[in-house]
Amino acid sequence: MVKKAAPDSTRRSTRSRRAIYDAALALVGEVGYPRTTIEGIAARAGVGKQTIYRWWSSKAEVLLEAFTDLSAQAAEAEAAARPGPAGNGQGEGGQEENGIPDTGDLAADLRLVLRATVDELLDPKFDIPARALAAEGVVDEQVGAEFVTKLLEPQLQLYVRRLRSAQEHGDVRPDIDPRIALELFVSPLAQRWLQRTGPITHAYTDTLVDYALNGLAPRRPSPTPSAASPGGGPAAPARP
Repeated sequence: MVKKAAPDSTRRSTRSRRAIYDAALALVGEVGYPRTTIEGIAARAGVGKQTIYRWWSSKAEVLLEAFTDLSAQAAEAEAAARPGPAGNGQGEGGQEENGIPDTGDLAADLRLVLRATVDELLDPKFDIPARALAAEGVVDEQVGAEFVTKLLEPQLQLYVRRLRSAQEHGDVRPDIDPRIALELFVSPLAQRWLQRTGPITHAYTDTLVDYALNGLAPRRPSPTPSAASPGGGPAAPARP
């Protein structure tokens, strides 16, 4: 008599978690955070609610983990799409896996990642649950704090590391605070997306990078060789 193999509990758990993630994100997008319940998630995922309580203590934990997983999938897909040797998503110049590329060209690296962020924000699969969680985070301090701690801040630290690398290579002033500097291009995009004050496009984020890295002051042209003094010093002031 041939014995049947025992069910693989690991695979079953993985399938159940994936079903719960999908159900939680879909439900919060359809009915909003307040009306989303553990019972509703369980019913939609086809599992018992005790299965959910075995892994999470609240719907907030379920949704934050589901959203973190969704963001991780998007990051992996974006990294895999980058050109690189052997099709492994690793570009030339030492790109950071599942993070912000470090090719030596800070502006190009920021434009690449912010364009991918725009694509993500325009995807209803991401946009709808993200808005529901962001809205709840405004009125529920605990949810907002968990959203920032577990999801947003780890992503922002990727920008911090990239800006610090740029400082080490002399591409960014050594005295700037990377955590503040990143807000010059991340915060305007978030504000425009949340409040719908304007379209979010690749051109928009390219402009944010340009303004953040080059400032708003007029750019004074460098003196031409003919305008310089013979000794190589500064040119003499022009006579009125």
